Amino acid sequence: QVQLAESGGGLVQTGESLRLSCAASGITTEYYAIAWFRQVPGKQREGVSCISPSDGSRNYLDSVEGRFTISRDSAKNTVYLQMNNLRPEDAAVYYCAADWGVCSRLPTRFEYWGRGTQVTVSA
Repeated sequence: QVQLAESGGGLVQTGESLRLSCAASGITTEYYAIAWFRQVPGKQREGVSCISPSDGSRNYLDSVEGRFTISRDSAKNTVYLQMNNLRPEDAAVYYCAADWGVCSRLPTRFEYWGRGTQVTVSA
């Protein structure tokens, strides 16, 4: 059974940092595309970042480029999202997702999902 467990969310002030973790079981993360999505009420789930299984290449949403970094620790079977210089518009529930395929910004391309972790950024 595949499980993805996010952690690391919380309440921070503008400009501060958080590191989100996505701990996987039932899959080996280095063989899967692992993505972070976020969602606020009333809006569609938005792809934030993804790390590819083949070459470890990374992509980012334009608005987080240079502030967020996705990484993978194969020994811990965990993917991280380091979020620096957080802004109020980054506030959302963050989800990690996995798929035996390539990275995509489309949530429908991902088979496995975690339950999410809340990130709140005060102005």
